Amino acid sequence: MATRINKYLSEVGYCSRRVADRLIEEGKVTINGKIPEIGTKVEKGDKVKVEGQRIEKSTKQKNIYLAFNKPVGVVCTTDRGVEPDNIIDFIKYPTRIFPIGRLDKPSEGLIFLTNDGNIVNKILRARNNHEKEYIVRVNRAINRDFIQRMSNGVEILDSITKNCFVKQLGPNKFKIILTQGLNRQIRRMCDSLGYRVQSLKRVRIMNIKLDVPTGKYREFTKEELLELNGLLENSSKTFD
Repeated sequence: MATRINKYLSEVGYCSRRVADRLIEEGKVTINGKIPEIGTKVEKGDKVKVEGQRIEKSTKQKNIYLAFNKPVGVVCTTDRGVEPDNIIDFIKYPTRIFPIGRLDKPSEGLIFLTNDGNIVNKILRARNNHEKEYIVRVNRAINRDFIQRMSNGVEILDSITKNCFVKQLGPNKFKIILTQGLNRQIRRMCDSLGYRVQSLKRVRIMNIKLDVPTGKYREFTKEELLELNGLLENSSKTFD
């Protein structure tokens, strides 16, 4: 059965669909020696290459799910040209994996890596309302007004952020739980209210908590993966 090229690259564990679309747009993907358009389908027997490397499905591929504690300074990209800061070269995992979503370079904490393209969009899509928890420290004292305004939505990127849970943990420290993932969302929310983020750490994604030292990773436990699959059961795989 024919498969869209971005889905094909996702299913074989090469990259996420979004990254696949970017590679196609950049002319780095070929099907039978020809550069495809986004939406082109791969038929049985077609030869798919990315930057000249043959990409094939493996019936023996084992799904990999890693929880990684990203340090500040590491870039969440599979682009090996980002030296020496890209996440793939930092981890040096023996088989091809890619990050689910991202944490910006100045941020740290939990990020998932996998070779299972089917799970990526289910986790990332905002409509699925999957929680991500962060601990944030800002440059000056916060108060009840700051907590309420952050909780009730802040205007950034020509939109209002969704209501979220925010709790003060110290004079200039708070916990925030988001179910959306706008670009640099927390930093932009704080900037909008006149604060500057000094440190930002993600400590939970859905049911998976950060419990490994900085720069280390571990595989999901069987129990975590079972619970995660249950949370994802009714989630959509496509983007808005």
